[in-house]
Amino acid sequence: MPKAAGKPPKDPYDTPAMRQFKRFKEQHPGCVLFFRMGDFYELFGDDAVEMAGALGLTLTERQNGVKLAGVPYHQKDRYLRRAIAAGYRVAIADQTQDPKEAKGIVDRAVTRVVTPGTISDDALMPGRGDEVVCAMAAVHDVGDRLVAAIVDASTGAFEVEEGDAVKLADDLERLGVREIIHAENEKGDVPEAVTSLIERTRLPSTPRPSWWFRTDEAIERVRTQFGVSSAEGFGFAESDPALIAVGVAIAYLNDTQAVGIDAAAGTLDTPELRSTLAHLSPPRKTAPEGVCVLDAVSLRALEIVRTIRREEGSNDPTDGSLLSVFTRAGVLATAMGKRTLRSWLCAPLSEAAAILARQAGVAALVEDRRLADEIGGALSGINDLERIAARVALGRPSPRDLVALGIGVSRVGSLAELVESTPSLASFGDRFSAVRETLTALGDRLRSTCVDDPPPHLRTGGLVRDGVDAELDEARGLMRDAGEWMADYQARLNQEHDLPGLKVGFNKVFGYYIELPRAQAQRAPDAFARRQSLKNAERFVTPELKDFEAKATTAEARALERERAMFARLVDNARADIAAVGVFARTVGELDATLGFAEKAVKRAWVRPEITDEPTLDINEGRHPVLDELLGEGFVPNDVALGGGDSGAAGLSLITGPNMAGKSTYIRQCALLTILASAGSYVPAGSATIGTCDRVFTRVGADDALHRGQSTFMVEMTETAAILNHATGRSLVVLDEIGRGTSTLDGLSLAWAIAESLALGSGVGGHWAKCTGPWGEDRGDGGVAADAG
Repeated sequence: MPKAAGKPPKDPYDTPAMRQFKRFKEQHPGCVLFFRMGDFYELFGDDAVEMAGALGLTLTERQNGVKLAGVPYHQKDRYLRRAIAAGYRVAIADQTQDPKEAKGIVDRAVTRVVTPGTISDDALMPGRGDEVVCAMAAVHDVGDRLVAAIVDASTGAFEVEEGDAVKLADDLERLGVREIIHAENEKGDVPEAVTSLIERTRLPSTPRPSWWFRTDEAIERVRTQFGVSSAEGFGFAESDPALIAVGVAIAYLNDTQAVGIDAAAGTLDTPELRSTLAHLSPPRKTAPEGVCVLDAVSLRALEIVRTIRREEGSNDPTDGSLLSVFTRAGVLATAMGKRTLRSWLCAPLSEAAAILARQAGVAALVEDRRLADEIGGALSGINDLERIAARVALGRPSPRDLVALGIGVSRVGSLAELVESTPSLASFGDRFSAVRETLTALGDRLRSTCVDDPPPHLRTGGLVRDGVDAELDEARGLMRDAGEWMADYQARLNQEHDLPGLKVGFNKVFGYYIELPRAQAQRAPDAFARRQSLKNAERFVTPELKDFEAKATTAEARALERERAMFARLVDNARADIAAVGVFARTVGELDATLGFAEKAVKRAWVRPEITDEPTLDINEGRHPVLDELLGEGFVPNDVALGGGDSGAAGLSLITGPNMAGKSTYIRQCALLTILASAGSYVPAGSATIGTCDRVFTRVGADDALHRGQSTFMVEMTETAAILNHATGRSLVVLDEIGRGTSTLDGLSLAWAIAESLALGSGVGGHWAKCTGPWGEDRGDGGVAADAG
C-alpha cells in the first residue's frame, strides 16, 4: 500500500497573534509595523530583516522560521525617529486591553501611522525642531501644472501652492516639506509632472488610490473638516482644483492620525481622548503679490535657514545661517517666534507699505526699551502652544502639555495690556483682545486644577491638585492615611469593648483584621466575625472594617481612574478652545519675531533702512550679518551704491580682484541685507537705502545634479537660464562664478553675453556677477546692478 501523505507543514503565521499582525499589515500597506507585545515592540518577517539593517537591531529567528527583531517600548521614540529620518512609514499597533483581563489573545489596534510628513511629537523632531519638518504635499495633476496643499501636522498651518514642478520644488524647499502624497492610476503609473517634482526634490513619496482625488469626495472632506457649506469663504471656487489637494491632505492626516491609546504612556482609549484635526487652520492660497520670492537655489546659496557645510562640532544645521543670527543669540523667547522669523526670512515682503508697517513695530521696541523688556518677560516661559494644541487635538497631550498650555494662555491679558497703547503694535493688541476672555477662562481652569510641577505621564497620577475633587481626595486620603485610620479605629474599639489586647492590622494575604489574644477572644462582640485562627490569637473582621478594606485596597486604582477621567475632561475642554489658542499662538509668534528684530538691532547697533520703491541699493559701512555676529569688531565694513534713479549709479557692477579677496562675501552680504530689510528688520550698516524687490536670484559656486543627469556646467546654465527668463526690473540678481567648466574663450563669451543681457536687454532691477573661466580660475568678478535702464 502506498504510504499515506503526511500533514502539510503548519503556517508559522497561523497563530492568534500572527493573524492580528497580518491583518494590520494588510490594512496598512507600505508601512513597517511596530507590534506591541509586553515590554517590546516586535517586528516580524520582512519588517524585521529590513529594520535590523536600517536601525541596527539584532535579528533573531523563531523555531518556526519567522524572523524577529524588537525594541523596548520605552525606547520607541528613539527608533521611530531614525526610521522616519530614513524615509520609512511606521504603523504602531498597541495593546488596547490589560493583559490581565484578556481571555486568550490581547486586543490590539493600530493607534497611529507615523510618516516623514506627519510628525507631531517633539520627541520625533530632527535636530532641535527649529525647522518646519511636519509638512506634507498632496499633489494632483491639473494639465501641465500641479497644485499642492501643504499642511504642518504639528502646528495646523495650511497653505496651498500652484505651479509647475520647478516652481513647486522651490515652494516645498521653502516650507520644509518632507513627504509628497500623489495619485497613481490602476496600473500604478505616476503622472509625469509629479515624477518630475519627486526627482527635483528627492523627497519620500506616498501613492494614494486615484479615487482619493475625486472632486466631490475631496470637497466634502473640506466641508466636514471646517464645518462650512462652501469653501468660497476661504477663497476657493467649488471648481477650483486646489480643493482636491486640500481634501487629499485632510484624508491623509485622518488616515494616519488614528484614534487609539499610547499604551506606553498609560493613556486610556476613551471617547474624550479621540483624535481630531481641530487644530488645522483653514487653507489659504499663498498670493505671489506682496512677497519677495526666494527660490530653492537662493535659499541654499545664501544659507538663509541652514548652512551648506555644517560647522565643526555643531549638531544644529542652522548654525552659521542667517536664521542663526537671531536664534543663536537667544533674542527669541518662543518656538512660535522662531518659526515666524524663519518664515519672514524665507518669504520677505515686496511692497513698501507692508515693510514699513512691520518696521514701525520694530522701531517702537528699539526706542522703548522698557516696553521691550516687559514684553520679553511676558513672552518668556510660554511653551510651544501651536504644537501643544496639535497634540491636544490629536488626543496625545501629556500632563505637562496641559500645564504649559494653562501657563501660556494665561499671559494673554498682560500681553494685550502691554501692546494696546502703542500705535504700531495695536494690531497685536486687537488679536489678543479678541481671544482674551476665552483663553483667560481656559488658563484659570487648567492652572486651578493642575499642580505646578506635573508628572510626565499619568501612570501613577499626581496631576490634579488636592481639594479640587471630593472623590479623588477621598481616595488619596485612604492611600495616605490608612495607618492613621487603623490606629483611630483600634483606640475606639478598645474604648467601646474594654479589650486592651486588641490590635488592628493588615497583611497582603488576609487583608485588614482585628486581632485578639486567645484569652480575650471569648469576649469578642457579636459584630466580630472570625477570619483566621493563630496559635495564641484569633483574628476577626467587622462590617466597618470590611467597608474600609474595600475602599482602601482599591483607593489607588480609583484615584488613578478618577484622575484619568478629569484629565480627559480637561483635554476635551481645551480642544473646544483650539481655534482661540491658535490665534494667540500665531500672534505671540509674530510679536516675538518683531521683538527679536528689535533686540538684535539694539545689541549689534543695526540701523533702520530707508525703504523706497526705486530699484536702489545704497549702503554705507555695511556688514555681513552672519560674519559680523561671529567676528564682532573684526569685520571690515564696506559700501555699495547701485541704481537710485537720478543718482547716476551704475545698473550693473562688476567686481574684480584676487582669490580670497572677499568678493563672494561682499556680494552675498548685499543680498542678505536686502532680504533683512525686506523682512522688516534693521540692518548692520552705518546707513542704508534699499529698494523693494520682487525676487532674489543667485547663481553661486560649482554644483552638479548627477541624479538628474546634469553636470556642473549644465546646472550652472540651467540656473542662469531661469534667471534670464524670470528676472524683472525689480529683481535682485547675484551671479558668483559663471562660465565655469568650459574653455576660456567660451567661458568669457558666456559671462559677457549674460552680463550684457542683464544690463541692457531685460530691464532687470539689480545684478551681481562673478565670472570665471575653466578650472575655476578667476577671469573677473561681478557685483550688483540696480537699474538696467
